[in-house]
Amino acid sequence: MVVIPLASALSVALTAHTAFNLTKLRSPHWNGNEITEKVSVLIPARNEETHIALTIESIRNQIGLTNFEIIILDDQSTDSTAAIVQQLAQSDSRITLVSNTTNPPEGWLGKPHACELLSKKATGSVLVFVDADVSFEPQAIAACIELMRDKEFGLVAPYPQQLADSTIERLVQPLVIWSWATTMPLRIAERSTRPSLSAANGQFLVFDSHSYTAAGGHASVSGQVLEDIALMRSLKRVGSQCVTVNGSELAHCRMYENAKELTDGYTKSLWNAFGSPVGSIAVNSLLAFAYLVPPAAMIASRKKSHRLAGAVGYFAGVTGRALVAKKTGSKVLPDSLAHPVSIAIFIGLNAVSWSRHLRGTNTWKGRVL
Repeated sequence: MVVIPLASALSVALTAHTAFNLTKLRSPHWNGNEITEKVSVLIPARNEETHIALTIESIRNQIGLTNFEIIILDDQSTDSTAAIVQQLAQSDSRITLVSNTTNPPEGWLGKPHACELLSKKATGSVLVFVDADVSFEPQAIAACIELMRDKEFGLVAPYPQQLADSTIERLVQPLVIWSWATTMPLRIAERSTRPSLSAANGQFLVFDSHSYTAAGGHASVSGQVLEDIALMRSLKRVGSQCVTVNGSELAHCRMYENAKELTDGYTKSLWNAFGSPVGSIAVNSLLAFAYLVPPAAMIASRKKSHRLAGAVGYFAGVTGRALVAKKTGSKVLPDSLAHPVSIAIFIGLNAVSWSRHLRGTNTWKGRVL
């Protein structure tokens, strides 16, 4: 049966590309020179009372920035988010609280609308959009700005370390970085203005303000559920070079804390990740072929040659997952050994996402998407 050797060969090829890609993955480091231009750190916040103070404190402690402002938009929170920010602002003139009391206009989703409002308040030549549940190392922002100015990028998109404690988190969260580290040619992507070569994480985005404005800002992605990737594509369409970087030494975030949060978080957007139902079917079929067929053959095939070929494919997939985990601060073992289980769960989440989308039941933070 030729299917098993082909599936294993694909797994080996993808892992070989992963290994090469990781040698090209940039990890920003600050060299000690002060950033003298004004930096606007912009935080959309909706019911973030658990995290917001820690996020703001980590930004206040940034080094290498001589002139920066922190603007937080309270987006109709029903908890104490606004009160916490207001208290912090009383002792630090760099902090400004802005309140949004209206629902997003027709055609807008909540986060793009909040970020667009924040951008209108910003006065810096660098715009740093961060989520309200991310904690930053002291050199994080300076390191990214330094890379952006040195290489003349319009956008630096670091992927923070994704903290994962529960079993479901450890199975699924590492796939966020693994997916683009395995499939996207990183050095080609950073030189290319092809929108398809884009990967970004809205938890931490560093823009040159002129490039952001030229691309239309968040207004250009007003209805996009994956607004972070859409923003990078918008910048590339107007000729800006953008770079996806390893941010695991700069920031960390625990996106979800249980299975329900993770399911809701992924299903709200996975339907949109691959362009269309046909695209989703194609990508998920490819994942199943490369990462589920080999271990299934290794376990269940009656022919020794098929079991051996399956074992090669399985361990190739495990190796690729382990290489990315080691590079980006995720747990390597035993988590990487369960890579086929992770892929199977991811395929299931795609199916649930499409089902919810077609039925109009995808929601996030109390808003229908």
